[in-house]
Amino acid sequence: MSPMLKRLAPTAFVWTACIALASCSVSGPPPAQPTPVAQSAPSARKASSARTTRWLGTWASSQQIPEPDNALPASELTNATLRQIVHLTVGGKTLRIRFSNQFGNSSLRIAAADIARPVSLTSGTIDQSTVKPLTFNGRPGVTIPPGASYYSDPLSFPAAPLSNLAVTIYLRKPPNGETSHPGSRETSFLLHGDHVGATKLPHATRFNHWFFLSGVDVRTHGPAAAIVALGDSITDGHATPNNSNTRWPDDLARRLQADPATRNISVLNAGLGGNRLLRYGLGPDALARFDRDVLGQPGVRYLIVLEGVNDLGVATMHRPLSATQNATLIHNIIGAYRQIILQAHAHHIKVIGGTITPFKGSNYYHPSAATLQDRREINDWIRAPGHFDAVAHFARAVRDPKHPQRLRPMFDSGDNLHPNPAGYAALARAIPLSLFKLSTATSGAR
Repeated sequence: MSPMLKRLAPTAFVWTACIALASCSVSGPPPAQPTPVAQSAPSARKASSARTTRWLGTWASSQQIPEPDNALPASELTNATLRQIVHLTVGGKTLRIRFSNQFGNSSLRIAAADIARPVSLTSGTIDQSTVKPLTFNGRPGVTIPPGASYYSDPLSFPAAPLSNLAVTIYLRKPPNGETSHPGSRETSFLLHGDHVGATKLPHATRFNHWFFLSGVDVRTHGPAAAIVALGDSITDGHATPNNSNTRWPDDLARRLQADPATRNISVLNAGLGGNRLLRYGLGPDALARFDRDVLGQPGVRYLIVLEGVNDLGVATMHRPLSATQNATLIHNIIGAYRQIILQAHAHHIKVIGGTITPFKGSNYYHPSAATLQDRREINDWIRAPGHFDAVAHFARAVRDPKHPQRLRPMFDSGDNLHPNPAGYAALARAIPLSLFKLSTATSGAR
């Protein structure tokens, strides 16, 4: 293993689609209309089911350029097999996988790929009987241009809700510039040579990052919808154990699956460590990635926003703000929220605002009294009627009753900023499932 790989590790803030609509018309006289034929009830139900077949995102990750300590040397991705494991939210019988070369400066060439059910999350062993090769426009490999994403062909693969999926790819040569989600909190496996289809990857290099993998969709029949969780390292699950799937969006997905009325609602985690509303952090800011990470997700009908703590923290990290600068910061944060709401509503997406969680005593930001007051003012705006469609009272769920500007000790990971797994579960419980309603009009078509 190269010396650089030994340094692969998440940082303190581990990082945190457009759809072209075309219409056409045909000139000339209208064709003769066939005589209507009455359908029997079973036939009508079958036709209705066919009309409501749609794609729905069941897993997603937001992409960025990895920091140097979280990137792979080009030599390690040359003649290499990469196996990555993801945790699905809803199930389905037909899947497709989305790969991304968003930040590549040259083409990403995938020579071969497959999916399978993993037997072990820590060794990368898969169930050989479940291996299914992926194809792309009927062929086993694909070349993805710089800045682009690419779907595999749909394939039959029964996947249960809340199950794990192993995606394995073989690269002869990597692109110039990596596209990654550094804070995967799932173990990935790298081994030189073509080992696509292999049950085990003995002596593989292990790390907790995803590369070039941005989504998994399932084909649904009937009403279904996706929730996108847009956020920073708190949404990305900082301080959760690897391979535990105990981020708050994971906990929300389990709650949805436990209720028969919401089992066809998926949760797509669009968290990025260090993410901000207004400026590029460790990755693209929330507004810059909104089209790709929210609007581009198949079946999205709900959006939960938990952003802003890094905007507040970074602004005063090294020096206090003047009164004018402070007022401008609050104004700009609220302006970003308004833009998110406007853009989501233009696509018929319901937006749920999450109150910014307490971070007094943070040993990273060291927030001042003025910064903590800013958080209160912004949370007052989030809670006020007429802004978000609904509110998730995240701050109230994890605050210390005796010291409301601090995390409750039982929910604190130890840095006074990020919750621990119990705290993330409390955030998920703060979201009323009654906000999510399915109807025959719910559309997930993409």
